[in-house]
Formats: sequence, structure tokens, C-alpha cells
Amino acid sequence: MSAHRTPTLPPGRFGELVGIPLPVVQGPFGGGLSSVELAATVSEGGGLGSYGAHIHTPEEITALVAKLRAATGRPFAVNLWVPQEGERTELPAAALAEHVERLRPYYEELGVRPPSAEDVRSWPDFDAQLDALIAAAPPVISLVMGLPPRRLVAEARRRGIVVVGTATTVEEAVALEAAGADAVVASGSDAGGHRGAFLRPVRESLVGTFSLVPQVADAVSVPVVAAGGIADGRGVAAALALGADAVQVGTGFLAARESGASEVHRRILGTPEARTTVLTRLFSGRTARGIPNGFVRDMAAHEEHVPPYPVQNALMGPVRRAAAEQGRPEYVNLWAGQAAALAQEPSAAAYLASLVEEAVRAAG
Repeated sequence: MSAHRTPTLPPGRFGELVGIPLPVVQGPFGGGLSSVELAATVSEGGGLGSYGAHIHTPEEITALVAKLRAATGRPFAVNLWVPQEGERTELPAAALAEHVERLRPYYEELGVRPPSAEDVRSWPDFDAQLDALIAAAPPVISLVMGLPPRRLVAEARRRGIVVVGTATTVEEAVALEAAGADAVVASGSDAGGHRGAFLRPVRESLVGTFSLVPQVADAVSVPVVAAGGIADGRGVAAALALGADAVQVGTGFLAARESGASEVHRRILGTPEARTTVLTRLFSGRTARGIPNGFVRDMAAHEEHVPPYPVQNALMGPVRRAAAEQGRPEYVNLWAGQAAALAQEPSAAAYLASLVEEAVRAAG
């Protein structure tokens, strides 16, 4: 008699491309929300663990890839943010002082020192980050908010690295394939965290996941990964049925105890309070989706006045960190997708298994 085998999902084109048995990617979290433990746990479970490294220095990126290799022998991804036009790390002194004064009540309430101009200027350089990442040669390099530079594509092909780009519109997906991306993440407006629009303004790029995925699948020949609003097996099955080759799940894994999210952040995910999300520039200077809290509501009138990334991100860094440490959710960037209330499983390994089991059942 043959042993009973638990039904599972086939790897699909994306799984075959990157060498993983399950068509599930853990979303890469920036701003310190990623962790080596989470990425390794997902990779060991058969998915593609990911780590968002956009705030890391080149030296930290080199060390990070070494830590990930030590933690798992399976494929993993490291993610960077592509710079966008108009972003810079320096502002005139008077302008920077104005932005600091706007946030001074929060610095004082939380007992932290406002960042200096030097703190803002010392933000890591993308080209240097990319050089370090290419040299470290992780199995997969993923990007958001732009096209892969030509040198990345050339070096990745020489070194056997898979390059994954992120699109919020069909046009962006087509541009990514033309630029040499090996796969495209179709990131719908449902997704939590930062919006990756780069060909049009964010407000013109808010296409829902289940509208975006079939159109992208029809428009490109490379594997497509569906992202945004997928938090349980029903969403996985729906995305695959619509033509995706794999899914990328962010918020559900962010809720796992292995993530780098603060306790106050994880605690709110999976609750009725997580049913409402908004888009805001207030925490970083780039548009991101999160659960509205006191800070978002109090500062709503300043949405169009805060400086661009990375200046606003640097100015808000002390506020976010102190609020998380002090257990003050009203000042934490509570990134979450529109299905955040479905996040229930505290263990990343158990959550990955439940996604697969539920998807198999849902697909009939």
C-alpha cells in the first residue's frame, strides 16, 4: 500500500525558474521589518524567503547575504528600491528646519533627538548597494519602483542570478520584461507597504490585484507573481486561476512572530481594526498602504507638504523606532494590505503550510 501524500501545489514556471517547490514568495519588507529568520523559514518550507535591504549599507548587504546563506541552503531573494526622479538626500537648511519643526512635538513626546542634516545625507547610495548585492550574488535579486539597470541584468545573467521586477500596471510589466527582468511581480493596489509605481503617478497606477494579474499575464511572456490582498489559500487559488505563476504574500508573513515587525504592529494584524487601510506619504515620503492611526489622522493635512523619500524617511526614523519600543501604535507605521484582517497564524512555517493546504482545497 502506498503512503498517503498530502496534496500540494505544483511549483509552476516561477518555482522552476528560481528552484523552489512551492509557488509562494514571502514579500520583502523594508525599514527593518524583514528578518533573516523569517526569510530562512519560508525558504526552508519550500517557498521563496525575501529580505528588504533598501536601508542597508553596502557592507551590511554583504554581511546579510552571508547570514542568509548560513541560515538556509535553499533559494532566497534580496530586494532593493530603485531611486525615483526628484529624490535627493539634501535640502536647503531652512527647508529642512521647517520639516523638523513640523515633527518636533512627536520628537519631544517620545523623548528622541531630531535627525541632523548629516543624518539625512548619510542615506545609502543605490549604486553602491547594487554593486555589493551583485558581488554577494544571492540566488534572486528583486527590485521595486523602477527598471533593473543594464549592468544588473548583464551581471545577473553571467552569475546565474534571477532578476525579478515589480509592476503596478500592465505598462510597467511590459517595460520590466523589455529591460531584462526574468519574472514580474504584479503588485495590485491592495498590497500593503510602499507602492512601486514608476511610469505614472501613484494615483494613476492603483489597479486592484485581481484586475491587474490577468492583464499582465496576457501582456508578458515571463512568469508572473501576483501580489496584494492575498492572505489565505482562497486568494492563492484565485490568483493562480487568473494566470499568475506564483503569489507573493506580504502582510500575512509580517504578522508571523519571525518577522522584524514590532509587537504592537503584529498584534493589530488579523483583527477587525486591520480592515481599514489608507495610502500615506507621512512616514517615508513615498506612498504606502497602512492602517490609519493617530499620527496619520493628525498629520493628514500635511500629506502634500512632507519632503520626498529618503528625507522624510530619515526624519521619521526616530519617531517610528521609539514608538515601537515604547508600545505606542499611534505613531508606528502600521503597514498592511487590504486583506490584513485575514492574517491569523503566528508561525511562518505553519502559515506557509496553511496557504498551500487551503489553496488546494479551494481549487477543488
